[in-house]
Amino acid sequence: MKMARKTISNTQISNLLRQVAAAYEVKGGNRFKVIAYLKAADAVEHATSEIKDLWEDKHLGKVVGIGKSMEEHLGELFKTGKVKRFEEVMKDLPKGMFTLIGIPGIGPKVAYQLASKLDIKNPADLKKAAENGKIRELEGFGVKSEQEILQNLGLQKKKVEGKRMVLSYASEIADQMIEYMLTSPVVKRVDALGSLRRRVSTVGDIDIAIVATDPLAALKHFTSYPKTGKIIESGTRSASIRLESGIQIDMMVSQLKGYGALLQHFTGSKHHNIKLREIALKKGLSLSDFGIKKGNKLETFDTEEEVYARLGMQYIPPEIREDNGEIEAAIKKDVPDLVKPEDVKGDLHLHSSYPIEPSHDFGTGSFEDIIKKSKELGYQYIGLSDHSPAVSTHTDEQIHDLVKKRSENIEQLKYSHKSIRILNLLEVDILAHGELALNDKTMDLLDGVIAGIHSSFGQSRDVMTKRMIGAIKNPHVKIIAHPTGRLLNEREGYEVNWPEAFEAAAKHNTIMEVNAWPQRLDLRDDLVFDAIKMSVKLVIDTDSHDIKHMDQMKFGVAVARRGWATKKDVVNTYDWVDFKKYFGVEYPLA
Repeated sequence: MKMARKTISNTQISNLLRQVAAAYEVKGGNRFKVIAYLKAADAVEHATSEIKDLWEDKHLGKVVGIGKSMEEHLGELFKTGKVKRFEEVMKDLPKGMFTLIGIPGIGPKVAYQLASKLDIKNPADLKKAAENGKIRELEGFGVKSEQEILQNLGLQKKKVEGKRMVLSYASEIADQMIEYMLTSPVVKRVDALGSLRRRVSTVGDIDIAIVATDPLAALKHFTSYPKTGKIIESGTRSASIRLESGIQIDMMVSQLKGYGALLQHFTGSKHHNIKLREIALKKGLSLSDFGIKKGNKLETFDTEEEVYARLGMQYIPPEIREDNGEIEAAIKKDVPDLVKPEDVKGDLHLHSSYPIEPSHDFGTGSFEDIIKKSKELGYQYIGLSDHSPAVSTHTDEQIHDLVKKRSENIEQLKYSHKSIRILNLLEVDILAHGELALNDKTMDLLDGVIAGIHSSFGQSRDVMTKRMIGAIKNPHVKIIAHPTGRLLNEREGYEVNWPEAFEAAAKHNTIMEVNAWPQRLDLRDDLVFDAIKMSVKLVIDTDSHDIKHMDQMKFGVAVARRGWATKKDVVNTYDWVDFKKYFGVEYPLA
């Protein structure tokens, strides 16, 4: 199977690996090989970065679940658009079978039987065959199985290719449900689970756990949620609904006794939990969502802290439960104290409605609006960081005059708002040829520049790396904005040699931004981890274009936490005096 090299997504790769696993299963292949492909498919599906980007950055081997052989296969896929071995395995199998495997209740062998005997090429063909009574005529099938297939086709989720929910949207849906559940007097606690609780950049279904004094009443309250489109199932310990929007929410209920084990079990990634179970087994223990067994005796735990302590570990924050070294650190009692939303002392990337005739979009709030909101958030300092004037429609002289007038305005604000420090910044394009969109004379008017790539994303890795490093070396540039350029579910990041870029950033004290804008969450978490290892400082910004966007700082903090960032790694957690010193800015007030 050949795939377009430039557009291949994690979803496409994961689907391809599942298809190869299905082909091995139908052909009676080694079951361990089938498991290896399914494990790799899971790893790709739940990766928080584009697998192609990780391969290009030579980080693919770090992904738990992708071994050396799989890494070579994926490398071949990215280089040529196809994998010879995959094509050999899938040869002579009906293509229609692979379109059926995602349907609930249809495994590889059933899919093969349906596709080969009824010439089914897609789910629409399958639906038509079931409605016409063709499936019941096959050996091993009957009226009941035919009806189940029709029902499962109806329940099949209508997911757009690669369109998982961005973290902020999933959080909003979950928060609404949590608020609703807490209106029931029997519900005492509610928590998100899975990838949402780990704060992964994109989320599939929403999983929630509750503590309730009356589990059945709590589940009835859940299935009575006003936005429910369909009740998928409802039992004594769990229930699932599909909202009118098509989003599925799964609910699990527990009493407080034992809740810690449930919360831990359904939060950690698959690989985190597998390693925990291995450690438990070495201690003669059996770990599950009910607790920890030693022999026939079950120990229950009210909190997650108690679960990890029973295994001889320090507590591990949800965001880093990915089997990326956190378990080893917990055993050594060396888990870092991750940065928290309340640690943030300022936001440096804020767009206003000031008429600077910018190269890109305006903000909607005035300088005064932004300052007022920043004071409400308790910030010590902020950066007013509009896009610089468009070079395509202005001369250098016109740009200089516009920036000078704006700078004079901000200087006045510095004196009139003494309870907060206001920096005169601009977001400046790193142009296709590598130069910045402003000249040195104009940048001298500023307290600093936030440089970002906004065009020519298809340039080669070498060219992109030179563009970025050129900006990093510029003494006016304090911050590199949204460094990978990705837009979640819309656009992959451009290609950069990150070790070279980080080395330059560390050398020149240029800060890498963790952009909290929900569609960006950029720098991505794995690169945050790498940047910290190379002594690169970070700043978490909202890139707000509206006052209400300033409340999204928590999503940037989540990315930084997933990358193991602490307060010392993030410059806008510094108090003003220390920040001013690091940022290298002179201020008219003490």
